[in-house]
Amino acid sequence: MEINSQHVEGFLEVRAAGRLDAHWSDHLSQALEEMLRQGDDRIRLHLGAVDYISSMGIRVLLAFYKKVAAINGAFVIVEPSEPVGKVLEMVGLKETLMSGRDSAAADVFEQVCSIERETGRMDVFPIRGGSPMKCTVVGDPALLEGARYTSEHGRQVAFPENTFGLGLGAFGASFEECRDRFGEFLAADGAAAYQPSDGSSAPDYLLAQGAFVPELQLLYGIVLQGGFERLGRFEVNGEARAVGLSTFSEMALEAVEADQAAFVMVGESAGLVGASLRKAPIGDGGVTLFAHPEIRNWLSFTTERAFTRSLAVTVGVISRKPDAALAPFLRPLHGAGSLQGHIHAAAFPYRPLQRGRIELRKTVRALFEQEIPLGLLHLLGDDRESTGVAESEFVRGACWVAPLAKA
Repeated sequence: MEINSQHVEGFLEVRAAGRLDAHWSDHLSQALEEMLRQGDDRIRLHLGAVDYISSMGIRVLLAFYKKVAAINGAFVIVEPSEPVGKVLEMVGLKETLMSGRDSAAADVFEQVCSIERETGRMDVFPIRGGSPMKCTVVGDPALLEGARYTSEHGRQVAFPENTFGLGLGAFGASFEECRDRFGEFLAADGAAAYQPSDGSSAPDYLLAQGAFVPELQLLYGIVLQGGFERLGRFEVNGEARAVGLSTFSEMALEAVEADQAAFVMVGESAGLVGASLRKAPIGDGGVTLFAHPEIRNWLSFTTERAFTRSLAVTVGVISRKPDAALAPFLRPLHGAGSLQGHIHAAAFPYRPLQRGRIELRKTVRALFEQEIPLGLLHLLGDDRESTGVAESEFVRGACWVAPLAKA
């Protein structure tokens, strides 16, 4: 089977030629999936040169139609050959697959502005009821050096809906229950996940349900409460490969016209760069956690970009002028001048995001309910001169941003 495509008037025109049987159906499915991954979710599939379609081919077309409809895109069959059109009519799918319904067309809402950078673009939209985000800091991140946390530093914190956070913590009712498992965590609108430092390979997670609210025992953290003011839809610009984390952060601050902001981003990763704990930083201060060679026993760093072509849920606080309480929690972002941040990301298997208006809680909850997290990292820049891989990068996605309320 031959498959060719070109962009015409807002659609990707795809032309297939050959037989759409059991063997070639998988070939077409993979091609369509890759187009969707590249951001093409308005597709016309021309089948005039396809002279045969089997039940497997019909299954591929219907499954892809449903997948695109679920993200408010459009997928339509045009100009089917006589044999293909006859089969589609016989199975009752001709009207459905040839209707051309574009579910995104009805979801038009006011745009605040568009922010351009060399590598990326962000379209910004208002969120009704949004407000400055209340920010509370918990614990002392300086105690991480030397692994100096003890039972007196543990604090139980709940993360219900409309609450967000990141830092070091673990699921458990007490410090003693968690002492060997403390690791990086993030929380977003009723979902919470953390990376255990006891050798477990995958993050654990909890979802708010009914009266149940996720709680973590924290060593330190940033806790955010409130609603977001802006929704941003971003993607790479022109021939750029990806948008760097620092560039994304600059656009996020510009979106809310603030020097300090909190954000949650769900985006397609072009590779995450960061670290996670190998051991819980509990002790009496008798170790030098960040010195060589001991650091290798305590921290796991990405030596190359990890979780490429995944979907990442990222929670962060970014600032050009951090206040006194927040400053100890922030570190300079790679290549971003005075911009600082504290950012954690949980990676999931890739799935396309809905077009148009998108809800944070619904989007994050669906990921946690339908997929298993692959890993969780504290995102950091890699500035090694010869082998450094710079920073985390993203291809496209959605983000929710709010300025931090003044203390």
